[in-house]
Amino acid sequence: MELVLFIGLQGSGKSSFYRERFAAGHVHVSKDLWPNARKREARQRRLISEALALGRSVVVDNTNPLVEDRAPLIAIGRERGARVVGYVFESDLETCLARNAGRVGRARVPDKAIHITRRKLRWPSYAEGFDALFHVRLDPEGGFHVREWREGNETEQVRGPDARG
Repeated sequence: MELVLFIGLQGSGKSSFYRERFAAGHVHVSKDLWPNARKREARQRRLISEALALGRSVVVDNTNPLVEDRAPLIAIGRERGARVVGYVFESDLETCLARNAGRVGRARVPDKAIHITRRKLRWPSYAEGFDALFHVRLDPEGGFHVREWREGNETEQVRGPDARG
């Protein structure tokens, strides 16, 4: 059983990656699924805890840009005995903005939200409680490239919040 946290900008491919790699065996928890709900954070934590209590693996498909966003989720995973895994999605701003522009309806977020998330984004660390971390990059030809995260080499693995492409 595992708790998987996605970390990355809106439009970086997180939901597509979930559908391609995890949909068959993991519960999908995303605040996007209930955009108008009150107490979304509490609801998310409750759903994660309930699924893990039943022995089901969970993917948290949100931006999770800050240590403070990830900490309560990691704590739930630890309390429930889950392996905690993080997937960090490449933060290429132009690609994320273009992918977002192609969305329709509620799936599309304001560009300002992507810029705000980019400024807030902080790289995860094993010290946060992750058992494994991976870097995910969109392949321009389709699909994803995944490789193991190496602590200390973050700028080589993922374009940083100040990268321009």
